[in-house]
Amino acid sequence: MAIGHQPSNIRYGLSAIPPTIRLIEFINLLNTGSICRIFRPLVYIYHIRRKRNALDLFTMRIRNSLYWLFQIVGWGSFALINVTFAFSFEKMGTPESREMVLSRLGIFVLLGIIFTHLMRSVIIALNTLQKSIEKQISHFFVISLIFSFVIAALYMKISERLGLLNNLEKEFIDRPLLNILNSTFYFFINVIIWNLIYFIYHYVTKSRRQQLDTLRLEALVKELEVKTIKAHINPHFIFNSLNSIRALVDENPQRARRAITELSNILRSSMQSDKSESAPMEKELSIVKDYLALENMRFEDRLRIEYDIDEDTLDLPVPPMMLQTLVENAIKHGISKQVQGGVVRVSSVLKNNFHELSVLNTGFLNGHVNANGFGLSSTTNRLNLLYGNKAKFEIRQATPTLVEARVLIPFTADH
Repeated sequence: MAIGHQPSNIRYGLSAIPPTIRLIEFINLLNTGSICRIFRPLVYIYHIRRKRNALDLFTMRIRNSLYWLFQIVGWGSFALINVTFAFSFEKMGTPESREMVLSRLGIFVLLGIIFTHLMRSVIIALNTLQKSIEKQISHFFVISLIFSFVIAALYMKISERLGLLNNLEKEFIDRPLLNILNSTFYFFINVIIWNLIYFIYHYVTKSRRQQLDTLRLEALVKELEVKTIKAHINPHFIFNSLNSIRALVDENPQRARRAITELSNILRSSMQSDKSESAPMEKELSIVKDYLALENMRFEDRLRIEYDIDEDTLDLPVPPMMLQTLVENAIKHGISKQVQGGVVRVSSVLKNNFHELSVLNTGFLNGHVNANGFGLSSTTNRLNLLYGNKAKFEIRQATPTLVEARVLIPFTADH
C-alpha cells in the first residue's frame, strides 16, 4: 500500500464498513483483551456497586420484616391486654357485650396498624429522625396529635355505622365533636407511646451504627498508620545498607559482591515480613544476623557481635523489622562513632509476662535521646498502634560504656 493511501473504510468513516465486518472486528478487539483492559476498572466498580445495592436491598428487607413483626407483636399485645382487662372487670359477661368489646377492639387495632404505618411514612418523608432533638420532639407531638384526631374521627364514624357506640357516646351522638375529642385523647396516648418506641429503637440503632463506624474508622486509621510507618522503614534501611556497600566497592570488590548478596537476602526477608503486622522472632533474628554480617564486612574487627536468645521466644510474634531498626540505630549512633569500635549485643528473653527485646551497644547518650529520629519514633508509634499502653520502649545508659534500647511486649500463653 502506498504511503498516504487510506483504506476506504477509514476514508469514509465507520458507516462505510459493512455491519458483518464491524462485528468481526469488534470480536477480534475483544479477543485481544483491549476492551477488557480499558473497561476492567468500570466493570469492577459496577460489580462493587451491584453487590452494595444487593446488600442494601437485603438489609432493607430485614428491617421491613422486623418492623412488621414489631407491629403485629405490639398491637397484638395491646389487644390481649385490653381483653384481659375486659374479663377482669366483667365487661364481657354476655354475648352482646363480648361482641361489642371485641368488635370495637378489632376496629381500634386495625386503624392503629394502618395509620401508624402511614405515620411512619410521613416521619420518613419529613426526615424527622435526622433533625435535632428539639425538632424531633415537636414533630412527633404534632404528627401524633393530627393522626390521633383523624383515627378518632374514623373510629367514631365506623362505630356509629355499625351500632357499636357505648352508652356515654350515645348521649352525645348529636354532638359528634365531643365524642371525637374524647377518643382523640385515648388514641393520642397510644400513638405517642408508639412514636416513643419507634424513636428509641432508631436512636439505639443509630448510636450502635455510629459506634461500629467509629470502630471501623479507628481500625482503618490504625492500619493506614502502620502501613505508612512500614513504607518509611524500608527505604530508611535500604539507604543505610547501600552506604555500607558503597564503602566496600573501592576497598574490596569481592567483599562488596558478598555484601550485595547479603543485602538481597535482607530485602527478600523484609518484603515477605511486610505483608503482616507481626512476624516470628526467629525470622526477625535471621534478618538481623544478615544485617550484622553485612555491617561486619565494613567494620571488620571494630564490630563484635553477641547474642543472648531464649529459645522459647523464637516463636513469639514481634513487629516486622523493629528489631532490625534497633540494631541499625545501635550501629549508626554507637559503633560508627567509636574509633575503637565496640560490641552489639542482641537479647531476647521472657521476663515478668513480657517478651523483652534488648539491643546493647558501645556508646554514650550524652544526657539526651533524640526521640524525633525516625528509627526511635517509628518503634514507639508501632508499639502504641499494635499494643496500646501495654508495651514499653526505652533507651538508657545501662553502664558507663553501654547504651541499651529495650522493648517490652506483653506476653500471653497463647501468644
